[in-house]
Amino acid sequence: MSQITIIDLAKQLGLSKSTVSRAFRDSNDISPKTKARILEKAEELGFAPNLYASSLKGNRSATIAIIIPEFGNNFFSQAIKGIELIARSRNYHTLIYVTDSNVQNEASIVRSLANGRVDGVLISASGEGKDHSHLQLLQDHDIPIVFFDRTYEDFNSFFVTGNDFESSRSATQHLIENGCRKIAYAVINQNVSIGKIRMDGYKKALEENGIPFDPRLVLDTVNDARVNSEAIRTLLNQQKPDGIFAAVERLAISTLRVALDEKIRIPEELKLICFSCLDITDLLKPSLSVVKQPALEMGKEAANYLFRCLSKPVILNNQQTTLLPSTLYFQESSKKK
Repeated sequence: MSQITIIDLAKQLGLSKSTVSRAFRDSNDISPKTKARILEKAEELGFAPNLYASSLKGNRSATIAIIIPEFGNNFFSQAIKGIELIARSRNYHTLIYVTDSNVQNEASIVRSLANGRVDGVLISASGEGKDHSHLQLLQDHDIPIVFFDRTYEDFNSFFVTGNDFESSRSATQHLIENGCRKIAYAVINQNVSIGKIRMDGYKKALEENGIPFDPRLVLDTVNDARVNSEAIRTLLNQQKPDGIFAAVERLAISTLRVALDEKIRIPEELKLICFSCLDITDLLKPSLSVVKQPALEMGKEAANYLFRCLSKPVILNNQQTTLLPSTLYFQESSKKK
């Protein structure tokens, strides 16, 4: 049986489509008796209205979507907090979706939002694939998109992120200044925008110090703690780096565990620094050196851009990037003893 529409329901009741629509919007300009009759017939026929569909497009949903690649990262919890602070101040609700860093999941989520369920979308890209045409679907439905932290270079939008190139260069330079000459770069998916930019900063610091780039010292791994630990173990035993710059905090935590298991002393034999938004790095043993991103501010800034687009639609001919400064905290894990 084909899905019943609001037009079919109106014909069954002998009413106009607009009258039926007003019943589902709880309007006061139809009688309670008529409203009850419409709702009863809808239940009988199994009709579920989409109040956000194009036929009712004049009504905003007062809801925005947040699409992120993962939950297991303290950065995203802080970024979401920043977004929600701005959303609540505008009397908006938020819906949160997780792609598991899979572009097919991302595309499926985006398609589900294109019917008008939300007024706008904030997204941190999954980082996979070369075809991102699913995002055009949102633009075709006048749903603005703003990227934060991670983006696609082939899609024109506002993008809010940290100054990852300079932060990565400075983090690697710090390891060099503390005696490291064989520095590994650990990343989860180096094809993600942040993975590439952070690697560029790492390579720039090596170049400035006359240290040749060695691809064997690049550890490109996945979102699996067990797999990550074994990859790090292999790197430490085969390449024997004297320093590791980790693009994400989970790889640094795995490195601490593997080093302890392999009886590799940090920082005496291996120095370590990473991107992290953890607030307990000073409590670790040794305390962990970090590049701390302005996650809360990033979320707020991205949300402000989105609401600007909602109040006055913008067509961009290129990507407009806003860089927010990160802060480097040098602690025991990366310093000379």
